[in-house]
Amino acid sequence: MRKYIAEAIGTFVLVFFGVGSAVLAGGGIGIADSISITGISFAFGISVVAMAYSIGQISGAHLNPAVSMGAFVAGRISISTFAGYSVFQTIGAIVAAGVIYVMVNNSAGGYDIAASGMGQNGWGAGYGGEFFLISAFLFEVIATAIFLVVILGVTSEKGTPIMAGLVIGLTLTMIHLVGITVTGTSVNPARSIGPALFVGGTALSQLWLFIAAPLIGGAIGGLLHKARITSDDGL
Repeated sequence: MRKYIAEAIGTFVLVFFGVGSAVLAGGGIGIADSISITGISFAFGISVVAMAYSIGQISGAHLNPAVSMGAFVAGRISISTFAGYSVFQTIGAIVAAGVIYVMVNNSAGGYDIAASGMGQNGWGAGYGGEFFLISAFLFEVIATAIFLVVILGVTSEKGTPIMAGLVIGLTLTMIHLVGITVTGTSVNPARSIGPALFVGGTALSQLWLFIAAPLIGGAIGGLLHKARITSDDGL
């Protein structure tokens, strides 16, 4: 159970500090932009770096069902491990979102979740750059596939494991810098499920995309690695 608990804790940290940077810190974390894209992006990236170097030796610090999907497709983990990781990652994300929900509802200034949201992912009119479904789907699939190519490559037999956490964290930062205005950036079903359960409404009705697209992207990344298109493992 140790590796499953580690995944739950790691995903809690990712969601608490990543989503929390958008909800709790708000505009104050941004660097020269009112919607805090830079600050939020680094909060997600640094959270991954921190967990990679702390719990990575226990579970691999996937923190994301799409990463576990890619690892499964690439032959790194079994189907049972994939399932267990996904469940515990989702639990960690839900608990983190719950803590954020309690905190925002216990402040002197108050917080209108219906108006301000809770870091949920989405698309369409009234959300971010108001991109349509096809743009959201394409971004999530492509970004997650690239994320897995990087993760599987840097942690491969011929990769550079000592730098893996930093490289993976910076890659997630890069993805967020582009994707926040498109979908809020998911590339992680657990990260999307947590906030959506507390926000409800449109966040829940659109949640299917942020489960399906990252898992498809993760599988593509795993296939590219297994086919040795993006890897020379075993050669």
